[in-house]
Amino acid sequence: MNKKELIEKVVQKKEFSELPKRDVEKALGHFDNVKYLDEEKVKLTRDLLRKVFSVFTSQKILRLKERDFEWVLKKHLSTRERFPYYKKLYEKILRNELGNITIFDLGSGVNGFSYPFFPKKVNYVGVEAMGQLVDLMNLYFSKKEIKKAMAVQQSLFELEKIKKLLEEGKGKKIVFLFKTLDSLEMLEKDFSKKLLKKIVPLVDKVVVSFATRSLGNGQRFRANRRWFTDFVGSNFKILSDFEFGNERYIEFYKAK
Repeated sequence: MNKKELIEKVVQKKEFSELPKRDVEKALGHFDNVKYLDEEKVKLTRDLLRKVFSVFTSQKILRLKERDFEWVLKKHLSTRERFPYYKKLYEKILRNELGNITIFDLGSGVNGFSYPFFPKKVNYVGVEAMGQLVDLMNLYFSKKEIKKAMAVQQSLFELEKIKKLLEEGKGKKIVFLFKTLDSLEMLEKDFSKKLLKKIVPLVDKVVVSFATRSLGNGQRFRANRRWFTDFVGSNFKILSDFEFGNERYIEFYKAK
């Protein structure tokens, strides 16, 4: 099979059917060589995509019909850990922010369901690769008549499209990258640096988070993210570095 046929085969499985082609190509690129049979390429690509996109997502969420925001946040593994801290987290992030604010939540998952925890009305744009999760968030925003919020399907690897989206934002612009960079690094090494160099100068503040403990056994990671703090410290201005629960948050911006 050629590359196009391999990609079509990968996305025949329902859980990958609404992923952007760019992300599937990135995953396939790790295995598209003579070392592997076509069947192996498809299986290994799906395994990698599952680690990147599906590890946090309960299949119950994808079959969601009528559930409240708390139920959804508690079912998604990433937001479940964050749930007890949302109110404090958003109050801290928005503590000194006044006027019109737009949040760009890159790699949002189902984080749009946390909108009720914002201490003030903000414009919210959830940017997510999984089309199923985008549809869920937009259905929720519509039913709850949250007119300031929307979700869009977009690969974070399409930098020019992400840049254009940020440039169209109104008021003070803040980017969330919650537990997202590790997933991007699985598909392309050092892509996080490329992404941040492109987007940080376009916004007022970026908030990145990393898990500090394993989802499986709860053990604390030994990695201290030195590569990330060194990079951010050399290129941007760090505002704060703090933890809530099993998640570490780093706020930073580009000094004018």
